[in-house]
Amino acid sequence: MAKSLISTQGLAVGYKRGNEAVQLLAGLNLDLREGTLVALLGMNGAGKSTLLRAITGDTRPLAGKLCYAGRDVTEMSLSERARFMGLVSTDRIAAGGLTVTELVEMGRQPHTGFLGRLSKHDHEVVAHAIESVGMAHKANSYTSSLSDGERQKCMIARALAQETPVIVLDEPTAFLDVASRIETMELLSNLAHKQGKAVLLSSHDMSQSLLKADELWLITHDREVLTGSARELVAQGAMERLFPSPNIRFNPTILDYEHV
Repeated sequence: MAKSLISTQGLAVGYKRGNEAVQLLAGLNLDLREGTLVALLGMNGAGKSTLLRAITGDTRPLAGKLCYAGRDVTEMSLSERARFMGLVSTDRIAAGGLTVTELVEMGRQPHTGFLGRLSKHDHEVVAHAIESVGMAHKANSYTSSLSDGERQKCMIARALAQETPVIVLDEPTAFLDVASRIETMELLSNLAHKQGKAVLLSSHDMSQSLLKADELWLITHDREVLTGSARELVAQGAMERLFPSPNIRFNPTILDYEHV
């Protein structure tokens, strides 16, 4: 069985409202393994981003335990975590004055030390990351000249340049057209299956997630988290539990929801 890279035990996540802790999800026992693409699905407000922020260490869980490769996250330094996990967020980074290569070089910061000087090896890693996402022909182009899909590939390349076993992406296809969404999901699938990365992404792109992901983490409308393959969860009727409206039904033929 593939090595477990992220695991949770009884994890509870939420947010602070003044001095009060508001719990969104609880009792989570999740497992992200190497060589696996996992899609986190749920309606708006279900807790997807909150769960990702807890898993990436951006916020503290309300309860439970989070481990990276069997090690409690609370025992790891920031630099150790940066060498373990690459993050691609929905935030648009103002990097229009940087070339593609310069942007991807930023991913080497966890390895280059305080001065940030790149060695021959660092340059080779950056070049390989850019090539891996199919952007070698744009290596010297300014990011301001790129399409949304190309810019997203560069952000994934920057995460690859960190040389981390885990990559976490928050809505990586949110601003992309249909063709770019398909290309991005294919790229992430290849990173998992050909490079052995553990890839976790949140998404609203239901059909591509069901087609490409090895495993789904579904947050139901009553805040239960169900896990399994797309085939298993569809067969169990789990997809019907994502939305509370009786007029919204999952259609397994099109792998998406429709109004009935």
